[in-house]
Amino acid sequence: MAWLGWILLAVVVLVLSGLLLANRLTPRATGAPANTLPMQPAQTLIDRELAAHLEAHPGQTGAAMLNHGLEAFAARAASARASGRSLDLQYYIWHDDLVGSLLAREVHDAASRGVRVRMLLDDINAHGLDPALMALDAHPNIEIRLYNPFRNRAGLWRLVEMVQRVFSINHRMHNKAWIADGRVAVVGGRNIGNEYFDAHESVNFRDLDLVIAGPAVAEASTIFDRFWNSVSVVPIAALSDPDPEALRAYLTGTADRSNTAAAQQYLQRVWSSLQQGLQQGHGLHWSDGIHVASDPPQKTRRGDRSHWLVERLVAQLHTSRREALLISPYFVPGDAGTDALATLARTGAHVGIVTNSLAANDVPAVHGGYMRYRGRLLDSGIRLHEIRRSGPRSSGLFGSSGASLHTKAFVIDGTRGFVGSFNLDPRSATLNTEMGVLFEDPILAESLRQEYERLASPELSYQVMRNSHDGRLQWIDASESPPREFSHEPDAGVTARVTARVLSWLPIESQL
Repeated sequence: MAWLGWILLAVVVLVLSGLLLANRLTPRATGAPANTLPMQPAQTLIDRELAAHLEAHPGQTGAAMLNHGLEAFAARAASARASGRSLDLQYYIWHDDLVGSLLAREVHDAASRGVRVRMLLDDINAHGLDPALMALDAHPNIEIRLYNPFRNRAGLWRLVEMVQRVFSINHRMHNKAWIADGRVAVVGGRNIGNEYFDAHESVNFRDLDLVIAGPAVAEASTIFDRFWNSVSVVPIAALSDPDPEALRAYLTGTADRSNTAAAQQYLQRVWSSLQQGLQQGHGLHWSDGIHVASDPPQKTRRGDRSHWLVERLVAQLHTSRREALLISPYFVPGDAGTDALATLARTGAHVGIVTNSLAANDVPAVHGGYMRYRGRLLDSGIRLHEIRRSGPRSSGLFGSSGASLHTKAFVIDGTRGFVGSFNLDPRSATLNTEMGVLFEDPILAESLRQEYERLASPELSYQVMRNSHDGRLQWIDASESPPREFSHEPDAGVTARVTARVLSWLPIESQL
């Protein structure tokens, strides 16, 4: 008990010192200000390829949805190869795996051609990646900066810093954007890693991006510049010592990984998918109702919430009259959100939600927060669909077994919608910075509605309902004939169900 008392006292002292010395403990932003490079009419291949389209659609932005991981990888890799001026990359996660290495190699190759590369990553998931990141940063045309970084890069002192800065370190940059030459951007829900691009052996997320070209890309670039030059962002070179040997070792390792059989088979699948899309005439849809929006970099340090993304999204949902279809892997609506959706449903609007089932959710605490509101949502007439743990299995090199939902989007009244990084939960609303594409266009809305219907289909989801006899929750598997009914969370064991239930009782909703 004495030892426990001393440990608790040490934790309290650390936290209090962190509150008192927050400004001194947080690494200072030492990077020189930099902004998006000026556009040129025909300087790069992307400039020249887009010129005729931009002239034919003055003031409009072209957009296309990237539903599948292979085409999402191709969009990023192809834009990097075609770039001739700049690459601005902003991500919450960049894994050092097959996809991460392949895209890092594309970035390095672009820099070697003279392209200026700015890479902005959230530091919470960069733990252990300093050697690889420093190797890239050593290139004269590449600069890497980290959002809200740890001063201590590894070991016990990093853990001590996490405890000491527990309140400030809790705020993360969840934005995701890939911008080439300031002309083309990919914005949406995908991080950089195997599971987001159909390259994982067992887990492949169902996710969604929008590739855009035109005026809205300038909005994405402005957002990137705002983050890049903010006081929350620090160059990695100011945090970690450079190692010249690491550059050569990293480049050699990346080249070796890119030449493995698995990498070549994956790239073959990517380019086959891209060729198929070109043959089917997949292209950009042009509209004047497309905009990119984001939270401010210092979201939690500002009292004015009017510039927060959640305010714009809530305003959009309040305009719904006939239909609101929501897709969110982590769905914790809270009392206010539940009441708002329930009121909308009671006015006669069709409100539908697709989220992860317990078996598909990789954060049990989030499912515990969601399950507290499930009954109230159903009782108000809202349709709930929960993604199965495993989708249809594939016989290819990388199957889709173990797939779960990572798409974050909604569509309203068949005319308006959103695709981005924003989960419908308290963390996205108040703790993390988020980003996405807002649109008002019936063509894009219909495309997103079709994606919702695909996710909500019996082949991919269970429908959650009240049992007509005793009013208890039940899960309907309509893919079988007759439909199969479950009286508890399907595909989830007793331990998972008990864990989620216990977590639902804890006062942690604000952190979910």
